[in-house]
Amino acid sequence: MSDNSVVLMSIPSLFVVMLLLLEVGRRLGARHVGEETEHERSGWGLMEAAMYGLLGLLIAFTVAGAGSRYDRRRALTVQEANAIGTAYLRLNLLPPAAQPALREKFRSYTEARLRVFQALPDVDASNAQDARAKQLQQDIWNGAIAALHDAPQASSMLLLPALNDMIDITTTRAVELKAHTPIPILGVLVLLAVLCCLLGGYSVAGGKQLGSRLHMLGFAVVVTLTVYVIFDLDHPRVGLIRLDYADQAFLDLLTMMK
Repeated sequence: MSDNSVVLMSIPSLFVVMLLLLEVGRRLGARHVGEETEHERSGWGLMEAAMYGLLGLLIAFTVAGAGSRYDRRRALTVQEANAIGTAYLRLNLLPPAAQPALREKFRSYTEARLRVFQALPDVDASNAQDARAKQLQQDIWNGAIAALHDAPQASSMLLLPALNDMIDITTTRAVELKAHTPIPILGVLVLLAVLCCLLGGYSVAGGKQLGSRLHMLGFAVVVTLTVYVIFDLDHPRVGLIRLDYADQAFLDLLTMMK
């Protein structure tokens, strides 16, 4: 089972745990609601405000970081398609006899790079496509070097940097793919959420039962959905928030190559 699947399965568990802790807090509060003085209640209120404020601040920063990584992945997808397209067009600088074989390898390479990400969350299939793409990278580079022996020097100055950019961006995308919200930050976020559940359940004790339970349910739903959104933004090839539309740049490129 992949790490992504484990996280997805843990999100419903988080929702259940939050509901349980809200109920525990409410029952604890119901036992002591008549024993506390006004001064004690105000002290609890200050603590709750501090905890909720910290939780909101951490959520804001975490969502912003995940959203930023999502935007970078989208931009890099288009950037790689443009890099491949530029290198493909500059094959015209090579001798005509060398072009057909390299153009066919470019088409295969573009398809492999597209499938590296479309295969996710199947990590094994993605890795297989990545290995195929790396082999084609080497074949394209070797073929271009051999063909440039019979081409003007200016061709080398234009084609080789384009090929280098096409290859380098694969490393950038591979690193960006593994960039997620650090586990300690997620751990602190979950810990704060469950502590706020205890405090929240305690604070609604003594109110109308239906209203209290609706507030508790709403809090658990909102926080759980927020954690899911953070995960989804960090893994845009797994859940509901996806980057499939950005792959259109690769599909358009393949159409141009035919």
